[in-house]
Amino acid sequence: MDNLSATSALGGTRIEGVMAAISDRIAARSLMPGARLPSVRSFAKTMQVSVSTVVEAYERLAAEGVIRSRPGSGFYVCGPLPPLLLSEADASSDRNVDPLWISRQSLEVGDDVLKPGCGWLPPAWLPQAALRRALRTLARGDVGALANYGTPLGLPPLRQLLARRLGDHGITVPPDQILLTESGTQAIDLLCRFLLEPGDTVLVDDPCYFNFHALLRAHRANVVTVPFTPTGPDVALFGQALERHKPRLYITNSAIHNPTGAVLSPVTAHRLLKLADASDLIIIEDDIFADLEDVVAPRLAAYDGLDRVIHIGSFSKTLSASARCGFIAARRDWIDGLVDLKVASSFSCGQLSAELVYLALKDGSYRKHVEALRVRLAKTMSEVATRLEAIGIVPWLKPQAGMFLWCVLPGGVNAADVARACLAEGIVLAPGNVFSMAENAGSFMRFNVAQSTDVRIFAVLEASMRRLRQPPPGG
Repeated sequence: MDNLSATSALGGTRIEGVMAAISDRIAARSLMPGARLPSVRSFAKTMQVSVSTVVEAYERLAAEGVIRSRPGSGFYVCGPLPPLLLSEADASSDRNVDPLWISRQSLEVGDDVLKPGCGWLPPAWLPQAALRRALRTLARGDVGALANYGTPLGLPPLRQLLARRLGDHGITVPPDQILLTESGTQAIDLLCRFLLEPGDTVLVDDPCYFNFHALLRAHRANVVTVPFTPTGPDVALFGQALERHKPRLYITNSAIHNPTGAVLSPVTAHRLLKLADASDLIIIEDDIFADLEDVVAPRLAAYDGLDRVIHIGSFSKTLSASARCGFIAARRDWIDGLVDLKVASSFSCGQLSAELVYLALKDGSYRKHVEALRVRLAKTMSEVATRLEAIGIVPWLKPQAGMFLWCVLPGGVNAADVARACLAEGIVLAPGNVFSMAENAGSFMRFNVAQSTDVRIFAVLEASMRRLRQPPPGG
């Protein structure tokens, strides 16, 4: 009976079983391009399903471009087909360990691969019940939320809610100075388009979030790095970089720093703003980990009053990475220009995602979710740190909050070599130099503790490091 029984046994629907049966015939070349499919009635009899099941399966295959309908004639296989391959080699593991290496590996591999190097929480750690309630509310609500473009600034109730939330962090901003974006990444991209010309100099921390490197490269910026300390960037070297390179921007994480987990101190924050004011430097602070804090850390935007500091954030880390929604809080005159740029480049923002985020955030369970999440992360942080230390991997510092541990590997071990070795064993790691444009972090590794609970990770890590530390035969 083709593979309908197998599909049903694996939890698939009868419609999916019919689709799989047709797809398998096409892949095996028993149905070639241009071939007419069995009639709906005859194939329903063959598969022992209802006619309506086959009709829906055919319609879905047509929507996917696998087959096409000819009115009055039936359904036919589309073509041409891709080459028939006996095996498909995956060369992604041979890719250079560059700023996009972790993202590509983490996003492309299947669920069976362990991802202690990725930058997000496991789905089971996110508020799935609140998201499902929000989706049901949206499905029953006004069709405008499902079908219309949003306003240029973004959903007004969400911007009002964000203004109140930012106030809790000492940032006073009215809703009309908040611009919704499709993500935190799009927020930085818009700001780079708005503020930079090719060749402009931008300061970043060393180490810093690797996607800052990739975005700035795309905008053809000249990137200068400043060493990062447990209390923020090295202020003396920061001042020297301002004098020598005359940068246009400085991009950093506020509160919980990625990848180190460090927190900016009030003294460092005041000194940075004083230097920025004297040098006419604009600062973008990325605050996507805000809800993971136990104690509110200093925000440059709060001290500065959104004069030369631009504050951005999103909810991909604590709510859902699928609900793409971020924001920019900035001076009113900059917001006006950013709105024009946003309309020109993407016309609007994701109205559906904004509605979903708003409903989930105002759900009373979200506050309880983040409170429980902080406790769970703190417990897991301690457990993972203990396991890492047992195999000779030492945290650079013990973070106050968050999901990341920035760790030093044992002497003589290169993090990129360890990452390649572990990838062959089905484990994606985050080697230090993808976070360091100066390549000063070859012996460091970032671990996402929420993704590091499987004991296999530590066994494979230890074995890989042992092999890499052994001299070659005859050496």
